[in-house]
Amino acid sequence: MSDVLIVDGYIDEPGSLGVRPYIHPLPRAVYGAVRDAEGDPFYITIDHWRAGRPLPKADVMVVLSGMSVPGRYLRGMPASRRELLQLLEGFRGETVLGGPAALDQELKGRFHHAHYMDAASAVFDLLETGKANERWRGLDEWERWMMKGADCVLSHPDHPQPLIAELETYRGCIRYVNGGCSFCVEPLKGRPVCREPKDIVAEARALKERGVVNFRLGAQTCIISYKAELDGTDCPRPNPAALEELLSGVSSLGPDVLHVDNANPAVIARHPQESELILRSLAKHCTPGNVLALGMETADPDVVRANNLNATPEEVLWSVRAINRIGGERGINGLPLLLPGINVLVGLEGERKETLDINLRFLQGIVDEGLMLRRINIRQVIPVRREFPQTVSHSVFLKFKEKVRNDIDRPLLERLVPVGTVLRNVYTEMREGKVTFGRQIGTYPLLVGIDHPVDLDRFVNVAVVGHGFRSISGVVHPLNVNTCHITALETLPGLGRKRATRLFMARPIKGEAELRKALDDPAVADGLLSFITFD
Repeated sequence: MSDVLIVDGYIDEPGSLGVRPYIHPLPRAVYGAVRDAEGDPFYITIDHWRAGRPLPKADVMVVLSGMSVPGRYLRGMPASRRELLQLLEGFRGETVLGGPAALDQELKGRFHHAHYMDAASAVFDLLETGKANERWRGLDEWERWMMKGADCVLSHPDHPQPLIAELETYRGCIRYVNGGCSFCVEPLKGRPVCREPKDIVAEARALKERGVVNFRLGAQTCIISYKAELDGTDCPRPNPAALEELLSGVSSLGPDVLHVDNANPAVIARHPQESELILRSLAKHCTPGNVLALGMETADPDVVRANNLNATPEEVLWSVRAINRIGGERGINGLPLLLPGINVLVGLEGERKETLDINLRFLQGIVDEGLMLRRINIRQVIPVRREFPQTVSHSVFLKFKEKVRNDIDRPLLERLVPVGTVLRNVYTEMREGKVTFGRQIGTYPLLVGIDHPVDLDRFVNVAVVGHGFRSISGVVHPLNVNTCHITALETLPGLGRKRATRLFMARPIKGEAELRKALDDPAVADGLLSFITFD
């Protein structure tokens, strides 16, 4: 029996999240593969190591890490190249590198084995045969390893809350025949291989039995295309029955959070009847605040053609409207049941400065139409699959991004969560000065700044009192006007330092009449009633 140390350096890919509070499917699959090969797995995260925890002795060390898209992080940060190299210092056993980091040529030369394709199958073969093969796991292995790897979550620092477990539905791309989008590696995985709904539900049940209550169906190019009728076309007909079986099965386990991720707007727009059934299943079975990230990439038709992109701008807009229509009802946590997001990619073949203006006009049209859009993810293309000539300078990219944040994001945010909206179950994660930051658990949650002291690592309800460009400010709801910190009073609508001080000095305030008496404007006092309590 071999002792295998699994170091989770956090994987962050467009369709699959693994940075805290998420746990990626790959470390769980490796954990299960080691057990299947009769090895003894031991799981730690890079944050355990950063905190000074020594690496346990092992025969094999498997390091999983890497970003294929840049991002900002609150709870954790993917391991740096320097940290990954430091992990090797003093380790005498065999080493395996997996995840996007395995594409780094410098790192590949320092590990005995580097496998971007499937580190789980490589580790299994290494333990079984002594050779780490480059291959995809079979479906039987996939299901066996995910079940055997469920215990992995027990060692994650965010277990049981606010941990979110990513559940894989399939690998590959429906556009594998024509090579797919120019920048994407998913078509290289070939024809989609889908897991069965019962197997994904069984994995979720095993994780639930180990205390996991938050799930996201991720790691797929398009949730709408799960078990679609593959016919060699760009947009095969969706399978609403399979999605209903999957979503209802996971939902029946009673998770606190059930969200999904990517969706292809071309599939939604070209198969409206089937897509409507699926969107209704998503709104019914998933928890509110769920976001379908639509891969638009660009609204410039010339760039769409030059990069073999799937969706036209018209199809993206059709999808945004459909998701608003079906998912716009506000749920119990304060957010709509289902929301669209849009991915914008800068630096594609054939792009020019005018392309960015076209993108801006498209996004402005969504604002002007009164639609809701949770997230605009703007990033620069990364030359993983191929090189891309520079189309616009980095400074032009930054100006474009800033204009979107100023002119587009803020009005969308104000529409999504108006002042007074109560967001339930915000998890407090960190503090900077007097400001406590937290988020609801889920896909692309809003960052909430609470401008008064709140205990960390707890769930609170928060009322929205203001908006930034990509975040909101709030106060704990309901706010006890007689016991709260004075900085909390200052953030309430209509109150500044002067009025907050008057209110603070008048405590205890026993009711609405005394509240009006303590302030110089009855209308301001009445405006506070939905935010506060007197005991």
